[in-house]
Amino acid sequence: MAPIASDDAELERGLLSGTPTNKSAKRRRLFGPCSATRTAMALIVLLTILAAFVYSVFGSPAGSKPLTPTLNVPKEAQLNWAQYSPYFPVDPYRQPPQGCNVEQVNILQRHGARFPTSGAAARIKSALDKLLAVREFTDHRLDFLRTFQYDLGTDDLVPFGAAQSFDSGAEVFERYANLVSEKKLPFVRASSSERVVMSALNWTQGFSASSHHGYNPTLSVILSESSNDTLDDNMCPAAGSSDPQTSLWLSTFAPPITQFLNRGAPHANLTDTDTFNLISVCPFETVSEERRSKFCDLFATQKGAFPGFAYSGDLDKFYGTGYGQELGPVQGVGYVNELIARLTGTPVQDHTQTNHTLDSDPTTFPLNRTIYADFSHDNQMIAIFSAMGLFRQSHPLNPTKPDPERDWKASGMVPFSARMVVERLRCGRIPSVRILVNQQVQPLEFCGGDRNGICSLDAFVKSQTFATSDGGGDFEKCFA
Repeated sequence: MAPIASDDAELERGLLSGTPTNKSAKRRRLFGPCSATRTAMALIVLLTILAAFVYSVFGSPAGSKPLTPTLNVPKEAQLNWAQYSPYFPVDPYRQPPQGCNVEQVNILQRHGARFPTSGAAARIKSALDKLLAVREFTDHRLDFLRTFQYDLGTDDLVPFGAAQSFDSGAEVFERYANLVSEKKLPFVRASSSERVVMSALNWTQGFSASSHHGYNPTLSVILSESSNDTLDDNMCPAAGSSDPQTSLWLSTFAPPITQFLNRGAPHANLTDTDTFNLISVCPFETVSEERRSKFCDLFATQKGAFPGFAYSGDLDKFYGTGYGQELGPVQGVGYVNELIARLTGTPVQDHTQTNHTLDSDPTTFPLNRTIYADFSHDNQMIAIFSAMGLFRQSHPLNPTKPDPERDWKASGMVPFSARMVVERLRCGRIPSVRILVNQQVQPLEFCGGDRNGICSLDAFVKSQTFATSDGGGDFEKCFA
């Protein structure tokens, strides 16, 4: 897709989200629906919430209070929401060790919190219809359903997610301000889903506000999800799914919870799949309404409900586009090759998902910037992690028995507004690399990472043979 013109000034004000619900519209007047195309976005009427207005007018001193609201749910509980968990930094940010300076930053970020997808919303409504048709509940814990109304939208970014992206942009300026100048503004790309585009635009607003509007990056390129796109998992039709593993786990953890619901709601005849979808209302309604959903209270009474839900997300990512899916990691190869090009300042060498027209043009794929920010989806980020060799597991995830010591957890890898940051360092005279995922420094054992998680740039590039070989033949299997 063609780059976005930099004179779209109306896109550079305020926070952008999707269609608000009736309730959220009353609380926070944000922004109506829009498509991911430049023409449609030019028609959006942008309004700014009070907090964003103050941030925008007065700027953001380092360490200022973020816009993202604090949800009335303990962090430990939110981390059981798998990929629907809000972003939390896994660790405090660690400055590079003495003698190493950051020269370049490459950010890969998931869109902020959203409504359920249209498919998930249909499944939620189907389960709710069964519950709400019950005339008399026999368990008082279900009494809230007598007046419950489901009014969440579908697919779009919610205000909470818009604030997440804004805060991320502000944080990047505060952390890496020394890399920015008028001629070295961040170069920003996004996959074309509306929630991804809006997240990228909100990120630029946070960056701009944090710099007191001294530096105003724009969204320069939108990659169409109907074409070659390194920021979406849309180019491997032969890839399998995680359904066998997640279905097996559902039949392991969900039956007691389904029985509890059916006892309290006679004749509802809920299935384990219904139970799973009802549990998901907790995170979706909480991030949408910015207050604890009553479904969180309901399922908190059921031991294993949220840990089971969390592990389902872990399995979904591992066997969807991660190491457990034969054609999962290859879907991240194109991005890794773009990353190598930026780190080394050399043209992209790739024959997989890259858009050759855009990547060969310095206007749409420059190699002289100090900060790059790309906005994507959780499934694609998992593919990229796996293509690079991050979060490699000693054994596949067991679909009936979780390993409590595993570090493959969706909530810590790809929560809403997740981010991977690849820093190119100069350690003495040696160009080097450090990778942080949600602020956790990765060990980089595959390229000889030291105790600070740093390996030489040369060693890092040599370690990425899966990507530089175009997936070692796996990409061709995508179309077999």
